[in-house]
Amino acid sequence: MIAYIKGELVETLPGSVILDVHGIGYRIYISGRESEQLTKMGSQVKLHTYFHVKEDAMQLYGFQHKDDLEVFSLLLGVSGIGPKAALGILTAFSADDLRFAVLSEDAKTIAKAPGIGVKTAKKMILELKDKLDLEDAFEKKLLHEQEAEETLPDARGEAVEALTALGYSPADALRAVQKVEPGDDMDTEAILKAALKRMI
Repeated sequence: MIAYIKGELVETLPGSVILDVHGIGYRIYISGRESEQLTKMGSQVKLHTYFHVKEDAMQLYGFQHKDDLEVFSLLLGVSGIGPKAALGILTAFSADDLRFAVLSEDAKTIAKAPGIGVKTAKKMILELKDKLDLEDAFEKKLLHEQEAEETLPDARGEAVEALTALGYSPADALRAVQKVEPGDDMDTEAILKAALKRMI
């Protein structure tokens, strides 16, 4: 029904944001990962949305990337997983990491997501494995890493390269660097030190 919403970020709430679109405020529920990124009030934000209707409520769930929305929709197709649990899973794992966990049948790792036990994790693997393709998962992960590196300023890109040289995976290195609060006087070394603290 609603493919995406683009508007001004006017308020952040626990687990959701409010976007102003031509004077109408839309409350959109988001994952913890999105919450970490959507913090700049007044910025223009585009969220790909899932419109969820149940007997007592109509709710919008939003994602900055279509890929996350696709995985969210897949999760909702698993019996016993509702929108709240699906958001919890996408807070604990990126879409890429979740795909690999399912394809490798790693129920123990999936069960680390809030509200997901080993039994539910095994059910998820059983119901999703045939809907995912390993080659496609690798291609998407590589593409996401390249896109993230291209959007990083030079000092941040160099910090990612340094972390990768230290033995961290490109995905973990990118995640750590992206979580470092930007500072005008931060050089590569300062960013690297701050990112390392997050990885310990």
